[in-house]
Parts: sequence; structure tokens; C-alpha cells
Amino acid sequence: MRYLIFMLACMFAAQFMQAQPAPVKVKEGLVQGTFENGLTIYKGIPFAMPPVGDLRWRAPQPAAKWDGVRQADKFAPEPMQGGNSVSGKSEDCLYLNVWTPAKSPTDKIPVLVWIYGGAFNFGGTAEPAYNGEKLAKKGVVLVSIAYRVAQLGFLAHPELSAENPNHVSGNYGLLDMVAGLKWIRENIAAFGGDPNKVTIFGESAGGIAVSMLCASPLAKGLFHGAISQSGGSFGPTRATTYPGENMKSLSYAEAAGAAYVKDAGYTSIVDLRKVDADKLPAVRGLAWPIVDGRVIPGDQYKRYEEGKYNDVPVLVGYNSDEGASFSPPKTPEEYIAAVKGRYGKFADELIKAYPAGTVNVAKTARDLMRDAAFGWHTWSWARLQSKGKSKVFYYYFDQHPNYPEGSPRAGYGSPHAQEVAYVFGTLDASNPQTTKTDLDISDAMSTYWTNFAKYGDPNGVGEPKWPTFNDAHPVVMYFSQTAHTGPVPDAESLKALDAYFKWRRSPDGEMGIK
Repeated sequence: MRYLIFMLACMFAAQFMQAQPAPVKVKEGLVQGTFENGLTIYKGIPFAMPPVGDLRWRAPQPAAKWDGVRQADKFAPEPMQGGNSVSGKSEDCLYLNVWTPAKSPTDKIPVLVWIYGGAFNFGGTAEPAYNGEKLAKKGVVLVSIAYRVAQLGFLAHPELSAENPNHVSGNYGLLDMVAGLKWIRENIAAFGGDPNKVTIFGESAGGIAVSMLCASPLAKGLFHGAISQSGGSFGPTRATTYPGENMKSLSYAEAAGAAYVKDAGYTSIVDLRKVDADKLPAVRGLAWPIVDGRVIPGDQYKRYEEGKYNDVPVLVGYNSDEGASFSPPKTPEEYIAAVKGRYGKFADELIKAYPAGTVNVAKTARDLMRDAAFGWHTWSWARLQSKGKSKVFYYYFDQHPNYPEGSPRAGYGSPHAQEVAYVFGTLDASNPQTTKTDLDISDAMSTYWTNFAKYGDPNGVGEPKWPTFNDAHPVVMYFSQTAHTGPVPDAESLKALDAYFKWRRSPDGEMGIK
């Protein structure tokens, strides 16, 4: 009996010791993580000062040092969402999380850095779908970084520009990402990561942010590869924004910010900084990054044409039915009216390229929204980047059941964000609707993504060969029941949309549409 008690005590002691890895020394102090399923995990590490009080609407400042050992065993509060008071959200939100398979600080494991989506107005790192365990177990250090969203992340205002040494405002959320990447460069070696082999990846707004970081001089040298899932930001600025044409100039954004402060009933930014974050009114429409001349120096398409971007290997793609997720038109007539309202003299050609259907709105009509917001940006990015030195890999996600004719989902493909759980390996394998091909596609994608982080190339042993993309060989990897190659989806339709965007970048187009 005593022997049994002794053995049980030893087992409990071993489990306790296993759950307590040695503290890790980062620039600010010691952090204590946990052992979980063969990984060491750290949650809620601050990479910047809380952006509160006088630091609201300012660039992030380095995190303060602390004494003793800081427990890093739970996620920090997520950012305030869309300006609304939500339980568990906080203005104090600049934290990151690390999943590492390293056994030693000298392991030098490639690093994957996740940037969440949410239209730059929502999102956080604690979503179950973003669990980094499966990716880390494939041989990378997985880091997820938080950033400010909505008006706290992107409000521009003349007063804010005047107090800024560079005379700009807005884009605080992007500056948070830059600060997070700088922290990773300085500290990730302590977690067994290689600061010289960092790949950023994100989806939707996160993927758009990845493309902005690829074009931002402030992010130069902070990463060595980039993955964008349903991202890209290659449209010109526009006063009245649409998906795919979301960018405003600093002057327009400052005017919108001044109207926001006035509508809130305040006369100055000084007064508005004193308002509790959960009492701030939401902005009209969506808060969004802007062309401020510093973080985003100018039209990204033109900058790529001029070779003014961070030339690292990229892996980019989008989903087959993104348009189904963004209030698609209910009737063909509604679709035609919307196209004419947005595209003007290009409407007829685009309706031919993306037909409306007859009784019901066809998928081809939804695909105009898909391509205007994601497909054209991905295609343009891949084409522009392929003229540089680094490799380009292009994918198309189309993993879904074959819905029977006459069913409510007949003709539908893969909606926005569906691929995220496949990449992270967080599909619910116990769900009867999760098929073997779903799990196979998930394993293939997570392998390609982690290979890309390791080698700057998704190819390795055991998966179909993924060719590099360029105009001479426009080959795309399809994730549709199997991983296989194919042509650029709807290439002729993309050319019609390209003519519109080319006109929009011309002097005539800049003057012709507000």
C-alpha cells in the first residue's frame, strides 16, 4: 500500500513538473509557459505597452519590463470589436502567443506568424480555429499576434496627424503588426525559433495586411516569406469605397475622422481620449487602413510595377465562392443594377464576363464580387511578383460537397474563410460531415504551408508537385477533393475586370469616379 501511494505521488509530481517548463528570458523579463501535447505554449505575452490613455491613437510603444516570472498560460483579452462594448474585450490588447516544438533555444526552427482577419473591425487570437498545435507539430514555431481594430486601430484625424512627427495618422493596427514582428525578431530565438526564417500569414483582412506589409518599407527585413489567404490590396484609392477598392487617401480619411469626432459630440481628440473605449461610438461603415504616405506609401499596384516592395517568396490564393459570404444580390435585376452603379461604362462588359443568370442569381454573378475583392488582387499580385526575384505560388480552394441539383445549396462552392480550419488542422474530425477528403486536404494544406515556412517553397516529400506561377506558366494548385494543378480560374473574366482597374489607375479613371 505504501509502495502504491509512493508511486502515485511520483506520477503526480512528474505530471506537475511536466506542466511547468523552465521560464524563458525575453527582453522584458521571464515568462512561464505550459507543456501541452508535446509542445511548449505561451499565451498572452505583451509585445507593446497597453495603447490606452494618452497612447490611444498613437504608434505602439515597447512593452515595459517586469520583475519576477510572468505567467503566460492564458490568452489576453481580445481587442475592442467594432467599437462596441463586448464582454472579455479590452483596449489593452497588444499580446502574442507562441506554440513551439523546440527542445532547446538553439534549435532555430522556422517561424509562422498568424495575422487574423475580421475586416479590420473584428477578430482576435483566441479563436479555436486558430489553435497553433497542429501546425507547430509539423515543425514550425507558430506565433499569433493581436492588433487594434475598428476606430481604435484606424482612425485618422487632422489633430492626430499634427501631433505625429511624420504628420500622418491612422494605420495603428498595421503598426501593431510591425511592432509584433520586431518583438519576434528580438525574442523568438529564446523559444527555439529562427529570427532569420519568419513567414507571415493571414486570411481576409489578415491576408490584406500581409500584402500591405509586403509593400511597406517599415516592415522591410522583418519577415522572409508571406502567405495571403483571400487577401491582397492592389486597388486604387476611392472616396466611396467598395470591396476591392477600400483604400482612402489620408486627406479623405482625416475628413472622415473629423466628422466622426463631431458626430460623437466632442470638439477635440484630447477629449475623446478620455472616453472609455466601450463608450466610443462605432464608425460609419468599416474602419480600414489608408494610404498615409508612410506605412502605406502609395498605390500598391504602382509600387509593385516600380519594384518598390519587399521581395520575398509568396503563397497566395482564395476560395471558389467568396461572393456567397458578402450579401449577394437576391435577383438578377438587383445584380445588374449594382454592377452598373459601381462600374459605370465597364458594367456591360463585366456583366458579359460574369453573367447574372435568369431566374436565380448564378454563381458567375457572385464571382464578380469574389474577384473584385480577392481574385483579381491575388492574380495581379502573383503576376507582378513573378517579375521579381522570389518565387510565387498560387492556389484555389474549392473543397465542398457536390450539392444535388434543386437543393438550396446547388451551385455553391467554398465560402469566405472556410479554408482556415483546413490550414490550421482544426477541422472537427468527429463531425459526420467531415469527410476523409476534407482531412486529406487539410493535411496537404498544412504540410504545404509549413514547408513554405521552412524552405520558401511548399514542395516536399509526399504531396503533389506545386509549380511556381508566372505569366508564361500560369499554373494554380487546386484544393478540391484532391490537391492537383489547373489553370487560373475564370482567367478571361479576370482580364475584363483588369481593364476596369487599369482605367481606375489612369488620370481619367481617378477623375471619373469618386
